[in-house]
Amino acid sequence: MNKRSLITIPLVVGFIASVAWLWLSPSGVSQAPDIKLTITDGSIIDLKQLRGNPVLVTFWATSCIGCVREMPHLIALYDELSEDGLEIIGVAMPYDPPNHVVKMISEREIPYPIAIDIEGNAVVAFGDVLVTPTSFLIAPDGTISKHTIGEMDMNELRDTIISMLPKESTSQNTVTGLSPVSTPSS
Repeated sequence: MNKRSLITIPLVVGFIASVAWLWLSPSGVSQAPDIKLTITDGSIIDLKQLRGNPVLVTFWATSCIGCVREMPHLIALYDELSEDGLEIIGVAMPYDPPNHVVKMISEREIPYPIAIDIEGNAVVAFGDVLVTPTSFLIAPDGTISKHTIGEMDMNELRDTIISMLPKESTSQNTVTGLSPVSTPSS
């Protein structure tokens, strides 16, 4: 091995390890950001105002296969638990054309609010989200309880959300047969 290889190999390995760590590590955000999101209907959702309820914020894109695969499960979860206090907010990535987002909302009949993050404020506020789907489950006290990069295990997510809901509201819920979309990454 020559002298150049002895220097180059550790540098390349270090670079790859750094990129992998940044790619796979949690965002470092432990408290939900105080951010206002503009929904496709023009209304504004202030995350701070949702404290007291579990909130799932999921970053997605119309071109993301995993995001599209998760949607029916998120819709079922929302239909089951929204009356008990669950809030789900989808955030379309800044690169996603708004007309594509609106079309998908209509085609998929998404019942929960979708924000269009044209300027990337939500992406930055949640720790520079790079990959879709990326989801943050916010506990009723405003802390980030779970951060998942990639598709979520819906049964595990459902159980976690139910544990955050007031006990009297969850007693009527029954198992819906949600299937895991994939193994959670965090």
